[in-house]
Amino acid sequence: QVQLAESGGGLVQVGGSLRLSCAASGRISEHALAWWRQAPGKEREHVASIVWNGGRVYYADSVKGRFIISRDNAKSTVFLQMDSLNPEETAVYYCAAHRTAYGEGSNVTDGQSYEAWGQGTQVTVSS
Repeated sequence: QVQLAESGGGLVQVGGSLRLSCAASGRISEHALAWWRQAPGKEREHVASIVWNGGRVYYADSVKGRFIISRDNAKSTVFLQMDSLNPEETAVYYCAAHRTAYGEGSNVTDGQSYEAWGQGTQVTVSS
């Protein structure tokens, strides 16, 4: 099983940037990876996904053009670069491993399609 551990969260002012990292143990090349977030009082939502070789990515409409997901399989790490942050994006951010390498046969926005989750890292955007 893949185990995941997020880092890089913290406090940032509106319009600022953060880069989240997720360190993994196990064979991450066998999994599409994703970032999810959960804001206070809201359900967990999908933010971005990347397939095993980085050839395809998916972003939630709300973050397109501002966030970039990337991965380095050799270093067993996935990243989320977040720019132009706003207070609505205050949330706990989670790294997750999809059950497949490409997300085939599954909707990447379906949380039930993921088999491993990190503990989350808090991102707070102050106005």
